[in-house]
Amino acid sequence: MTAENKTVLTETEVGEQRRRRSGRGGDRTRRMSGPSYLNLINDRKKVDLISEDQLEAIHNASLTVLEEIGIDVILPEARERMKAAGADVEAGTERVRFDRGLIMDMISTIPSEFTLHARNPVRNVRIGGNNLVFAQIASAPFVSDMEGGRRTGNQADFRNLVKLAQCYDVVHMTGGYPVEPVDVHASVRHLDCLSDLVKLTDKVFHAYSLGKERNQDALEIARIGRGISREQLESEPSLFTIINSSSPLRLDAPMMQGIIEMSSANQVVVLTPFTLAGAMAPVTVAGALVMQNAEALAGLAFTQMVRRGAPAVYGGFTSNVDMKSGAPAFGTPEYMKAVIAGGQLARRYGIPYRTSNTNAANTIDAQAAYESVFSLWGVIEGGGNLIMHSAGWTEGGLTASYEKFILDVDLLQMVAEFLKPLDVSPDTLALDAIRDVGPGGHFFGTQHTLDRYETAFYSPILSDWRNNETWVEAGKPTTFDHANRVWKEKLAAYERPAIDPAIEEELDAFVARRKAEGGVPTDF
Repeated sequence: MTAENKTVLTETEVGEQRRRRSGRGGDRTRRMSGPSYLNLINDRKKVDLISEDQLEAIHNASLTVLEEIGIDVILPEARERMKAAGADVEAGTERVRFDRGLIMDMISTIPSEFTLHARNPVRNVRIGGNNLVFAQIASAPFVSDMEGGRRTGNQADFRNLVKLAQCYDVVHMTGGYPVEPVDVHASVRHLDCLSDLVKLTDKVFHAYSLGKERNQDALEIARIGRGISREQLESEPSLFTIINSSSPLRLDAPMMQGIIEMSSANQVVVLTPFTLAGAMAPVTVAGALVMQNAEALAGLAFTQMVRRGAPAVYGGFTSNVDMKSGAPAFGTPEYMKAVIAGGQLARRYGIPYRTSNTNAANTIDAQAAYESVFSLWGVIEGGGNLIMHSAGWTEGGLTASYEKFILDVDLLQMVAEFLKPLDVSPDTLALDAIRDVGPGGHFFGTQHTLDRYETAFYSPILSDWRNNETWVEAGKPTTFDHANRVWKEKLAAYERPAIDPAIEEELDAFVARRKAEGGVPTDF
C-alpha cells in the first residue's frame, strides 16, 4: 500500500466501522487456543515500601517479642524438640522463648528456591526467586453461583471447582479444597478429596494439617499419585501444607504436628500467621507486621529443628478489620502495605514468599473487582511467589464463587500478560510499516498488522467491547452474566487428565482400605 492509494479513515469512520461489528469485541473466535501461562516469572524490580532502617526495626522488634514474651506452643512433642534445639521452654507452661541467634541460625538453612513436583511434570512449579505461582481458592465453607445462590459446601461443587482449576494453565495449583464438602463425613473426607485431586487434575495439591493421620494419608496419596517410592518423594517435594499460627503468639497442636509430619518427609510447609490489625494483632500496620514476623519466624525455625534444609515458605496474611463491625477487610490500602512490606521481610531472610488475592465482596460487583486488583497489585509489587486464593475467593474467603473464579482467571492472565517483557526489537519498532502508511493513514491492512493481529493483544475472557446498541439488543449482559456463561461452557468442555490405570487402581485400593479402617478420629 502506498501513500497515494491507501484509504484514509477519519475518527468518525473508524467509529462507524466499530459500530457495524456484531461480535463481542469484533472477531473473538480467531484465536483457536490461548497462550500458555505456565512457569510465570516476575522480573519487575520489587518495591521497597519501607527503608532498610525501618525494615530492621520490624525485624529486631520481632526478635525481641520471641526473646522476651515468647510464644505458647501447645504440642508437648514440639516443645521438646524446641528445647533440644536450644529454645527456652518455661517449666510447667506452654511458653517457649527463642534466642535471636537461634532463630537466625535455623532459618538460614531454608532453601531460597525449590521445585514442587506434580503428577504431570509439565505442571511442576518453581517456588522462590522471581517465580510466580497462582493457586485456587481454598477452604471456603460456602459456594455460590448465579442460579443456585450461596449454599453449604458439598462434594459435587467441590469436584466442579477442581475441574475448573484444571482447565486453566494460569491456575498452577489447586491449593486446597476449593470448598469444604461437608456432605462427606469428616473421618474420610480427606481421602475422597485428595483422591479426587489426583484423578481430576494433574497439578500440585495441598494437604490440611488437621491431625497426624491426615498428613500421613496425604503423603501416601501424593506418593501413589506420582507413581514413585517414598525415597523419591522425600527427594522431590510433591505436597504442601499451610500452617497458620493462632494469633496472637500461639502455635496449636495440629499445626505443630503438621510441621513434624511434613518437614520430616521433606515436604513444603507454608507458615502463615493470620494477623488482622485491630483484632488479633496491633491496630497499626507496623505492629501487625511485628506480630506476623515473630510468629512466622518461630514456625519457620521449627521446620528446621525438625529437618535441616526442609523446604518452607514465609507466609503473610496481614490485613485490617472494619473497626465498626470487627469484620475482616481485604484489598485495602493497609493490606497492600502489609503485602509489600512482608515481601521485603521475606527477601531479607532469603525465603520464598506466600501471599493472597483477596476481597471482602458478597457478590460479583465493582468491589469484588477493585479489591482483587489492589490485592494483585500488592502481590506483584511485593514479589509474592506463591499466591493463595488466586481464583474464586469472595466474602472474605467464606464463599467460593464460580463466577468470581472466571473473573479472577481473567485478572491473573492479564497480570501474566503485563509481566511479559516488552519486545523492542527492530520488527516491533515497525519503521517499515510507519513508512508505508505515512501521515494520516491507518494500519489495519498493512502486512505488519496482518502478520500479528491474531496474537498482538490480550483477548479478555469477560470484557464486553460491543457498542451500546448491540449490547442493548443482546439484553444488556453484565460481567456477572458473562462469567456465568463462561464457567458453564468451560466445565462442559473439561477433559479428565490421563492417569496410569495401575496408579488409579492402587489409589482406589488405598482409599478403600483406609475407609474400611474408619479413616481418622473425629469429634462428631
